Amino acid sequence: MTTTKIILIHPPVVKPSEPPAGIARLSACLKANGVGHGVIDANVEGLLYLLRGGAQQSEDSGRWDIRARKNLKTNLDLLGTTGVFKNKSRYSRAVMDIHRVLRTAGKPFGVQLSLSDYEDGRRSPVRSVDLIQAAEQPQANPFYSYFSGRLRQALEESPDFIGFSMNFLSQALCTMAMIGFVKKIHPRQKIILGGSLATSWVRLLGRTDLFSGLVDRVVEGAGEEKLAELLGINPRREGPSADYDLLEKNRYFSPGFILPYSAAGGCWWRKCSFCPEKAEDAPYRPLPVPRAAAELAALARKTQASLIHLLDSSISPAFMQALIENPPGSPWYGFARVTRHLADNDFCRALKKSGCVMLKLGLESGSQTVLDALSKGIDLAEASAALRALSRAGIAVYGYFLFGTPPETEADACQTLDFVAMHSEDIGFLNLAIFNLPANSTDAGNLSTQEFYEADLSLYRSFHHPGGWQRGEVRGFVEKKFKKHPAVAPLIRRTPEFFTSNHAPFFAFLKNSK
Repeated sequence: MTTTKIILIHPPVVKPSEPPAGIARLSACLKANGVGHGVIDANVEGLLYLLRGGAQQSEDSGRWDIRARKNLKTNLDLLGTTGVFKNKSRYSRAVMDIHRVLRTAGKPFGVQLSLSDYEDGRRSPVRSVDLIQAAEQPQANPFYSYFSGRLRQALEESPDFIGFSMNFLSQALCTMAMIGFVKKIHPRQKIILGGSLATSWVRLLGRTDLFSGLVDRVVEGAGEEKLAELLGINPRREGPSADYDLLEKNRYFSPGFILPYSAAGGCWWRKCSFCPEKAEDAPYRPLPVPRAAAELAALARKTQASLIHLLDSSISPAFMQALIENPPGSPWYGFARVTRHLADNDFCRALKKSGCVMLKLGLESGSQTVLDALSKGIDLAEASAALRALSRAGIAVYGYFLFGTPPETEADACQTLDFVAMHSEDIGFLNLAIFNLPANSTDAGNLSTQEFYEADLSLYRSFHHPGGWQRGEVRGFVEKKFKKHPAVAPLIRRTPEFFTSNHAPFFAFLKNSK
């Protein structure tokens, strides 16, 4: 590999706790086929650049700002150790101080900047006109001082293509600002845009000519084969599905190297009503189970992973069994469906022995009526048994609950509150969300819908709740009643600020290691 044909870029802002898995998959494909390439995690690089620049500012606006800047290095170092996860108060103070410095860096640009989000008071990431303006005015982006130099450096390698991986709305405006900067200084540079957000937009609009004049090619779905086709190569099948060699050097905000890994794309259940993946007709694409288990163990050894983050929409029971039989050698966590396997004490103990420290369970509701109406395939009695079995085995549960779905009433939501309160000793952490209706959902035909706001790229639509329980009332219930319940409030306080489930396993692992 003598020349750089493509440079892959992961833009700000997402949680900087681990490397980007999608780019690692592309890197593995390119490496296996002898294609020279570079990788830039502009998210973690850009955040560190702004933080260090903010720490050197001399203008003080208050005691918190002074303390946060003074202690920045200490706090960043603390997040790289396991010790800080033994004391939630100390962890929270370190994270909030880091956030304070970052927040200050975004203020002059009218941007609310955090360790997990990017919110521009003037531009929306779901309006194409705003995204184009972000490209036309890259200097208005708070990361400009970082990416203007970094992208010039990248262009010195004369790549055939620069590829941007855009997965979240929090990356959209920064992605377009970086693309706009490249086109301003090098108009003939070919730009590729991919990632799950770009894929969702293509499937929503039914076309791939997004941001014409700025983006030369939008890649929909899994990018390995399409990227190989674009580069004029026949992709080889041998070799690992992910390669982190070009990302391991980065300093992420976690103790040790977190290894993200996908054993499957899509969801093996694919029956839930209003599921975005179902609406987009995303296929289920699993790796052969024995191969995935062996590959994960090899990657964990190679990277000396302190934690494995399984990215599957839902880890299949077959893959769980494979991890029991062939443990990866590092602690691991990920999303799982409630099945009979998790209600089995022996199975849960075996999972724990394999290294499982936490499972994220999409329980969604404590009302069986709602679960059945949503085709969740969850039996509440079985869910209760699973929560108890996992707790006994020492596996933490990060419970996900969804409010305001079309079949839910306030009485149903009260049943969810009762369910969580009853199982509060078995649930480690909570994620509470208000339902968003996918814009292209086939299950929304009987609902009266309208746009959230003027946004041609919005993936969701507002709707009139058939039971009259509107969004504002739902939010009020969650904030004023659910979160304030004495059995629930301690679970809410446990949530790691900004990093949420990405850092929760460290708290769970250390707690159960005592």
